[in-house]
Amino acid sequence: MHNISPPSDIRLLNETFSWLELPRLLINAPELLTQPRGNGERVLVFPGFGAGDASTLVLRSYLSYLGYDSSGWQQGINRGDVIAMIRTLTAAVEQAVLQVNAPVILVGWSLGGYLAREVARELPGHIRQVLTMGSPIIGGPKYTRVAALFRNNGMSLDKIEQAIEWRDQRVLELPITNIYSKNDGIVAWEACIDHKSPNVEHFEVHTSHLGLGISAAVFRIIAQQLRKHQ
Repeated sequence: MHNISPPSDIRLLNETFSWLELPRLLINAPELLTQPRGNGERVLVFPGFGAGDASTLVLRSYLSYLGYDSSGWQQGINRGDVIAMIRTLTAAVEQAVLQVNAPVILVGWSLGGYLAREVARELPGHIRQVLTMGSPIIGGPKYTRVAALFRNNGMSLDKIEQAIEWRDQRVLELPITNIYSKNDGIVAWEACIDHKSPNVEHFEVHTSHLGLGISAAVFRIIAQQLRKHQ
């Protein structure tokens, strides 16, 4: 397995300062509003574990302002049932592709990013690019602060990790933007690093896990990467 540990208690304290990203976002708003614009491309945004579409509202509003056809995943709360959600989201994304008659873009926060990658793995050729924020692509919940929750529910973290590595044998060829933070108090940043995808770009930011969805630095990276791979 991997020599990775979940974030320490000290790093978890970073999450209490997540709210500071909001004033930073406002301060940087003039510059963010001048970022490259989209041309109506469909962007689907997946939330993290325990969250729903409300958690991605600020990001989706920004993407809509930039000219993208942005929407949430419309699946309620992300309860961490990965196998079921991959099936459900694959079908939902297929419908979205048929509606717009063009490949779509997937953006995912935390577990939502992992799900976005797996949907892209199921639908090669139908996804234009994938962008993830603090997503545990190594080990799933094993190297996160919610590992005990899965373990207490009778799940084997080692088996989950093995299943992820088995799926990784089918390499993702599409452009991937991988955003992570060493200040992340929920997901070990080392578990966010993609060592296998040939077209992945990593971007380090300096925010908490909960701050990723309202971070000016994250918004800037996403806007520029969306334009880069139009």
